[in-house]
Amino acid sequence: MRIISGKFKGRRFKPPASFKGRPTTDFARESLFNILRFRAEMEGSTCLDLFAGTGAMTYELLSHGAKRVTAIEKTGAAVHFIRTSAEVLAPGCVQVVQGDVFKILPKMPGSFDIIIADPPFDHPGLPELPHLIAQTGILAPKGVLVLEHGPDLQFEDQHGFDDYRRYGHVHFSFFNFDKP
Repeated sequence: MRIISGKFKGRRFKPPASFKGRPTTDFARESLFNILRFRAEMEGSTCLDLFAGTGAMTYELLSHGAKRVTAIEKTGAAVHFIRTSAEVLAPGCVQVVQGDVFKILPKMPGSFDIIIADPPFDHPGLPELPHLIAQTGILAPKGVLVLEHGPDLQFEDQHGFDDYRRYGHVHFSFFNFDKP
């Protein structure tokens, strides 16, 4: 795994052999961050990485100038990997929380400029995730929520839906809850 762009571009990390997730492809991550450069102010931002997996999105956010990233991941080995890797890149800038995203979100303090969610595509709660995030109020005004999902889901009719992009088998839906 490598960081695609930004100040840490080219840095490589080796996830634990036990990691069973589906990391976002380099092509999709690069495309996503090219889009985010025009949609959000990443420099100095506060970000949330949901279903963090290997932490690839966390590292990209740091590489693009995020001042603080909170990563939520359920798997213990992945949590340890993210903590260790993040301390190498940006000591003290990443808070890693181990647990179930759907149980943690309603209790999250503060707000975030950018939220990236990459749940397992077959997670039964995935279709409701944008609504849950909107209800919690954790997306800052003018903030951006990016939801990665499979081809079988459509979010165009949900509150705050803003845009949709597809990169191979990776689909991103963008939300901004400031819109009517």
